[in-house]
Amino acid sequence: MQKRHVDVAVIGAGSAGLSAWHMARKSADDVLLIEAGEYGTTCARVGCMPSKLLIAAADAAHRARQAGTFGVKVAEVDIDGEAVMARVKGERDRFVGNVLKSMKRIPEDQRLRGHARFIQPHTLQVGDHTQVTANAIVIATGSRATWPGFFEAAEDRLIINDDVFEWETLPESVAVFGPGVIGLELGQALSRLGVRTRTFGVGGAIGPLQSDKVREIADELFNAEFYLDPDADVQKIERSTEGVTLTFVERTTGKVLTETFDYLLAATGRQPNVDKLALENAGIELSERGVPSFNRFTMQCANTDGSASHIFIAGDANQAVPLLHEAITEGQIAARNAANLNDIKAGRRNVPLAIVFTEPQMASVGDSRASLEARFGGCDCIAEGGVSFDDQGRAVVMGENHGYLALYAEHGSGQFLGAEMLGPRVEHMAHLLAWALEQKMTVSDMLAMPFYHPVLEEGLRSGLRDLNANLQLGPAVTERCMECGPGD
Repeated sequence: MQKRHVDVAVIGAGSAGLSAWHMARKSADDVLLIEAGEYGTTCARVGCMPSKLLIAAADAAHRARQAGTFGVKVAEVDIDGEAVMARVKGERDRFVGNVLKSMKRIPEDQRLRGHARFIQPHTLQVGDHTQVTANAIVIATGSRATWPGFFEAAEDRLIINDDVFEWETLPESVAVFGPGVIGLELGQALSRLGVRTRTFGVGGAIGPLQSDKVREIADELFNAEFYLDPDADVQKIERSTEGVTLTFVERTTGKVLTETFDYLLAATGRQPNVDKLALENAGIELSERGVPSFNRFTMQCANTDGSASHIFIAGDANQAVPLLHEAITEGQIAARNAANLNDIKAGRRNVPLAIVFTEPQMASVGDSRASLEARFGGCDCIAEGGVSFDDQGRAVVMGENHGYLALYAEHGSGQFLGAEMLGPRVEHMAHLLAWALEQKMTVSDMLAMPFYHPVLEEGLRSGLRDLNANLQLGPAVTERCMECGPGD
């Protein structure tokens, strides 16, 4: 059994862990990066990048089918499943290779392979070979897919998104469970690539959308292309000779149907990889789900007696904001403080920004309308405006004129507060709005910015004009809003 003492130990070599190691090295000489699995981030291996590669192939097929809209005749769209998956895996491996190259720049004596678990608050057992004692520890162990127990009836035909990117070719059919980000992106992509799909959900949620109006439009648009039931009644799942057989109530007819699919794709959520860390030996406070309590501005965990711990947590492991850019930020904040325990500082957190790469795309900036109302004490301080893309000039030109943009601002001050979007290529508008929110711009400030013609952003301008018309501006309203919020 080897024993080591280091300044900072980072558990996990994903996006959060890698950014943590690099940041900690700026203030500490001896920083150890511990990884139990294969090197290469979730994003590169089974997340952001391979999913976008599959979506790119699907969009190419869709554009070919829609070419007739523009007077362009395409005789036949022939999907070569093997070629599609070969490109997905080939480019995926290249992205992973880039991550592995960056790993090689980390000295070997500062990398350790093996599963880590706490045996004391400052001491980790790594595999069966090394005990590591650290002044500070950063937990960056990521997350893994999870699913309800009744999915187990699908046996070997139960898959998660990781498995999709190992296919040699496309299957004939897939039942997708979970119309969240992963389920909708993969479900629509597979459908566009000729795979027979049905997508099922529980509770009516569609992606990250909170606005009833935007969600209803999304429901209509997606169902015009592929079967989506966000509040499905699935009565039975069983492994059959041909695959996995589902019995469910069809949304449109109310009839009970039985259909067989090659696979059941579980996209029903993820759980943090903290359950095997033996956190009961770490001396830190845990939630009911076993996740450490922490300060989102310092990423510092709390000890069971309420004092500040030497342990920090970043990325998907803390179950807060499971997005790559947030994981990198959290890793940097956690590591900076782990390497400077006597000088803990709050890190800057950016405004919420989320994008879903379906077609039309979905995006959210800032808090939802309901969250804003709660934050502002429940008073009627929130103005709302919006615009449909149905008749937006550039969207019509592109043949992608569908969707809706909902915008929020504060009465009195006119400050922009956030947005929910469903529309063509709204990933770009989402960034503009996130930057505006970071800068605390007012709606009038935003309208004073230049808008070129003809661009999709002119739709954003129309929405801002509608929002501005609905704003109540002036000292009286400002005073009223200041009296009632915002709260904590």
